[in-house]
Amino acid sequence: MAEAIPVFDGHNDFLLRLLSAPARRAETWLQDTGRGHLDLPRMRRGGFAGGLFAVYIASPTPPDAEDFEALMNDPPYDLPLPAPIALRRAQPVALAMAGHLAWMERASDGAFRLCRSAAELRAALAEGVVSGVMHFEGAEAIGADLDALYLYHAMGLRSLGPVWSRPTVFGHGVPFRFPATPDTGPGLTPAGKDLVRLCNELRIMIDLSHMNENGFDDVAALSDAPLVATHSNAHAVTPHARNLTDRQLDVIAERGGMVGLNYATVFLRPDGRQCADMGWEPMLRHLDHLIAHLGEDHVGLGSDFDGALVPRVIGDVTGLPAFQQAMRAHGYDDGLIAKLCHRNWLDVLERIWGG
Repeated sequence: MAEAIPVFDGHNDFLLRLLSAPARRAETWLQDTGRGHLDLPRMRRGGFAGGLFAVYIASPTPPDAEDFEALMNDPPYDLPLPAPIALRRAQPVALAMAGHLAWMERASDGAFRLCRSAAELRAALAEGVVSGVMHFEGAEAIGADLDALYLYHAMGLRSLGPVWSRPTVFGHGVPFRFPATPDTGPGLTPAGKDLVRLCNELRIMIDLSHMNENGFDDVAALSDAPLVATHSNAHAVTPHARNLTDRQLDVIAERGGMVGLNYATVFLRPDGRQCADMGWEPMLRHLDHLIAHLGEDHVGLGSDFDGALVPRVIGDVTGLPAFQQAMRAHGYDDGLIAKLCHRNWLDVLERIWGG
């Protein structure tokens, strides 16, 4: 088997796992427990060189909630958007998760580094140190006055999605709906437009994943940075509302941005099912389509590890070398695989953040 190529990943939800089991956080981070998709030993074994670590505020589950897992395994489905989450509830959770990310660096004995610049990411890659970047998946922890954004930026926040798949004071998320287009409602609010402008000023990357089509177009009109969707797939292959249409892909291409391939089965499978029984073909088909529209310098990986059901063939982070072997068997050479696995991410982050 060819030597594994390091992977920088556009999205994971490992911090949510740490938050859910604070008493076991050292075990969860530093030991290979076989639970979830990520931990430091498996990252190193699988060639995971770094990624964007999401700060995400989970919606409470009401007692009478429908079984969304079952619904997504039996399309068509249209899951209702969760209710908004108040700032007073979101901020303590976001601070706790940011604290977990800082603790991960301290607890790793030099094996993990929280990075704030592209130069720091490149240095970590050269040294064989796993890197992490703080990302907000939804901006509920930032008030409409935006003052908190300065504080989070000082703490290391370098990437932000204004919405997850629920409304905020900044905009309206795209629902989990199949089959459907991303044209599902209104876009950014006035506060959301101010958020985009300030992110540009602070050089915080704006993540288009989870935004509906109108929100996407609002960001495209306002932002002066490359357009990036950290963990999204091709709507032409899987017609899920969360996936990007060819028109959206063309806009991203025109702006020199990029898209990270999401491993969630509901966004990969042509039938939209949440079912892990699948091979490499759907992942490769999405990659082919993204490369055809964006070019090979503007596509990466955005796994959604620890936040989604992924294909059984990849399993967890230790399946990354097998994914690379599948890319080779599909006809991708090692130069292209290196671009998809880390070079394109480092390049676009340098274009957005500066050196």
